[in-house]
Amino acid sequence: MADFQTSTHRERWIFTPQELLAKHEAANQRAVKMLEQYGVTRLEVDVDGSLTYPEPLFDQKDNAERHSIAKPLNCEEEQLMRVFYEQKIQEVCSAFKFPHKIQATAMIYFKRFYLQWSVMEHHPKHIMLTCIYASCKVEENHVSAEELGKGIQQDHQMILNNEMIVLQSLDFDLIIYAPYRSVEGFLEDIEESFQTMNDAQEKFKDMRETAISEVDKILLTDAPLLYPPGQLALAALRRSNEVHRVLDFERYLDGIFSRQRSDHSISQLSESMRTIDFLVGNLKIPTTKDMRHIDRKLKNCWDPSSQDENKKKEKRSKHKSKRTASEMQEAAL
Repeated sequence: MADFQTSTHRERWIFTPQELLAKHEAANQRAVKMLEQYGVTRLEVDVDGSLTYPEPLFDQKDNAERHSIAKPLNCEEEQLMRVFYEQKIQEVCSAFKFPHKIQATAMIYFKRFYLQWSVMEHHPKHIMLTCIYASCKVEENHVSAEELGKGIQQDHQMILNNEMIVLQSLDFDLIIYAPYRSVEGFLEDIEESFQTMNDAQEKFKDMRETAISEVDKILLTDAPLLYPPGQLALAALRRSNEVHRVLDFERYLDGIFSRQRSDHSISQLSESMRTIDFLVGNLKIPTTKDMRHIDRKLKNCWDPSSQDENKKKEKRSKHKSKRTASEMQEAAL
């Protein structure tokens, strides 16, 4: 049976907060340098999965005179865009009625991909769909690219074109340990201790539903890249227990530690759960206004000429507004 303790998930894909921040900053800075060198950031993925880079700017001064340099996305804007498309993964998986395991695997693939790349280089809408497609294959719930693309009105060839770059960026480490399975395991353990309760089934049903909902929230944060799935599950269960008051949770944790060996102390585990709660509580969900602004900046990074067009439109709009105001004044006179 697969074991998380000896997995590549544990060995290679759990980071410290400092390491995680450094990776995101490095990806962002590489895209910024690319914008300075090429004038654009977007990388085209060929059918065989190879990357096509734009032509470098040999005369940057001349280019600056012809086009204003687009402003790159900062790290906070990239984070907002990633969260937006992670929500989209959840929506697509829900629409297709995929198991929670597929959703979790796709979201963690997505998170890992953007440790290597910036959203300015690969559009998250394309990567999101490819991660779902790859997750379905790995979790043996195969859905064809054509079916997936048709279901959300997207070109399935884009999914196939990005498949190799996604797998390469994951270093082909495709086995994911999701917190949903850990939630089920802990609930079974808890339920065995409450077999004499007449209303146990209803209590555990409510506790399970709330815990699953809490895991959904946790997966939108950086927590899956910082903590193992068992700790994510316990954090979700503790939040659920605060709502339903099924058991003395601290006593239950003591029981876990008395029955099995652990690399962590109860105080360390409690601190981890508090940090996970903090990440969920401080998760910023992008608004429509946020996304409109970020999408505009991203489009300019891919096609600087669009920035000039936008400015022309703004000037025409302002001119039209002034003209309308002037006409209204004349009519009033």
